[in-house]
Amino acid sequence: MLFDTHTHTTFSSDSLMTIAEAQQAAGRHNLGIIITEHLDLAYPEPELFTFNIEHYFTAYGPHRSDKLLLGLELGMSDDCVETNRQIVAAYPFDFVIGSIHVIENMDICSELFCETWTKKELYQQYFKAMLTCLKQYDFIDSLGHIDFICRYAQFDDPELYYFDFQTEIDLVLSQLAEAGQAIEINTRRLGLSGTKEALLPIYDRFRELGGKYVTIGSDAHKPQNIGRDLSIGFEIAETCGLTPVYYQKRKPIKLTR
Repeated sequence: MLFDTHTHTTFSSDSLMTIAEAQQAAGRHNLGIIITEHLDLAYPEPELFTFNIEHYFTAYGPHRSDKLLLGLELGMSDDCVETNRQIVAAYPFDFVIGSIHVIENMDICSELFCETWTKKELYQQYFKAMLTCLKQYDFIDSLGHIDFICRYAQFDDPELYYFDFQTEIDLVLSQLAEAGQAIEINTRRLGLSGTKEALLPIYDRFRELGGKYVTIGSDAHKPQNIGRDLSIGFEIAETCGLTPVYYQKRKPIKLTR
């Protein structure tokens, strides 16, 4: 079965999708899904991207099956590593994504970033924060949306081009490969003109540096986005010689189309 490994429902403060809506959408596409709610303890607005994990497992536990798994999207920051480690160890998550949403206590989505730094400076800061966290977050399964910063950067061309940041990206990819962690192919932007072509060298380089696994997820916050452009994600994985997987009980399982 195919899996959409990155979805959000009402336990994430930025999603209104119910678990019933998510299940129905997944069923229409004959997909399995992993619910990966946001937990970002370093977010500048306290408690905005947090949720009651006990309630999460109590409410969604009865829905858990081979087609619906329960995960977490963990906002990585170097000032809450041990707290995050304890949370991940304390609960039976199937899958843990590690993501960078905050740099220097500022939301990456903030327009202030683009007023403060040039594109080169901002993206270098982004990868510096990512590398710092990955060296400490040995308890995540996959690095989420390496191109997240492109969604909100207010530049004429916010796209991420590997050869513009080769040194910084190689350090991140090497760290993931050495740790045996996966990297996500986040499909949210893959429908944009030129994005697939821009990202291909990054995933190809991951394989060259010893990386093996990719997870593929839509990052859906609405039912209509579940399964979006997963086929493009598979094309990237196949082109780059990487193995698509999903995680169940924190173990990688090979995906097939």
